[in-house]
Amino acid sequence: MKVKPLNDRVLVLRTGEEEKTVGGIIIPDTAKEKPQEGKVIGVGPGKISEKGERINLDVKTGDKVLFGKYSGNEIRIDGVEHLIMREDDILAIIE
Repeated sequence: MKVKPLNDRVLVLRTGEEEKTVGGIIIPDTAKEKPQEGKVIGVGPGKISEKGERINLDVKTGDKVLFGKYSGNEIRIDGVEHLIMREDDILAIIE
């Protein structure tokens, strides 16, 4: 399935979660927190301003980003969980 975000929305794939703590304790699936870091898989064309002009997004496909804990909407694409969120929900780009 191919998904193309609209307007200022971004499609993000969460990065893997840590299986162990720093001390070596293995974390069960039920106790894991979902990561707040991910990779941008797709971006929309941008927001339309009040003047009718398209405003391009700051993020691009392939960027590693940080986002809020409860940001975006979860969707499944080919059995893999992704997030669709507005660019405003992205807190930072990791360089």
